[in-house]
Amino acid sequence: MSTEVSEEYSFEVAAEHNRVRADKVVHAFKNDLSRSQIQKLFAKGLVWREDNSLSKSDKVREGDNITFSIPAPEKLDLTPQDLPLNVLYEDEDLLVVNKACGMVVHPGAGTGNDTLVHALLFHCEGQLSGIGGVERPGIVHRLDKETTGSIIVAKSDKAFLGLSKQFAERKTEKTYYALVRGTFTDSSGIIKEPIGRHPTQRQKMAIRTDGRFAHSDWELVEQFKNAALIKVKIHTGRTHQIRVHMSSIGHPLLGDTTYGWKAQGNTLSPGRVCLHAFELCFTHPVKNERMCVQAPLTEDLSAFVNQLRKKA
Repeated sequence: MSTEVSEEYSFEVAAEHNRVRADKVVHAFKNDLSRSQIQKLFAKGLVWREDNSLSKSDKVREGDNITFSIPAPEKLDLTPQDLPLNVLYEDEDLLVVNKACGMVVHPGAGTGNDTLVHALLFHCEGQLSGIGGVERPGIVHRLDKETTGSIIVAKSDKAFLGLSKQFAERKTEKTYYALVRGTFTDSSGIIKEPIGRHPTQRQKMAIRTDGRFAHSDWELVEQFKNAALIKVKIHTGRTHQIRVHMSSIGHPLLGDTTYGWKAQGNTLSPGRVCLHAFELCFTHPVKNERMCVQAPLTEDLSAFVNQLRKKA
């Protein structure tokens, strides 16, 4: 099956790139493409020297004529769905959404047609960056199904590349609200514990000496009877980071049965993991302005906080 091409480029190898790997030379010529995108061009046989296809590790020589093609975006098989979206900010390059509880971010095995991507395809009328792939257009980060709050989505390719770079280099700032079990003796704390896949329960994460570095700062906002509202700023983005870190110090998130919360006696049950992405700060990848977008606490969590206050 032939690949539909949307753009084609040609250039002559300069002296400074004599005997340099082909993938590095292509990236130097068109540096707005990510390295993974360039690898895919080579894998699909879309890079040539004269009439011969190049592999990414081939060395090129000064004066070589290199041609490469960028394939047209793959057509989505997903059907846009008119689902409620709480848009906190939007312009021609990106938007920030207050994700609802229960909404999966992108399609996958076992998901329906009610994901955030389905809703975004309808809302943006297909104008989403295609770099994330057919099933993840515009998606540069994610939130768990039950986690609510701010999630940013790229509408243009330039925004996708810029935002992805910021997340990879930890230049975004993410602050969450969480309801946790227990009574605190300190008003704040720092947790720096490595996180990795649980050795026996593969759906879980755990504190592991051979895990990846993870850093969370927490601050007490309000203490209730055997429960508290805290604010957590994460400096890394490990899977289930806040849930694992807070459980590791004896304060699992309310509703989080995976990481140690249990309903006991007349304990109020929230019905879901009590985690909300409150604030997301980033540099606009096109306007180059620092932005902070806040998502108000959801109605269900606000109502649950009021219930906890009455029991205090």
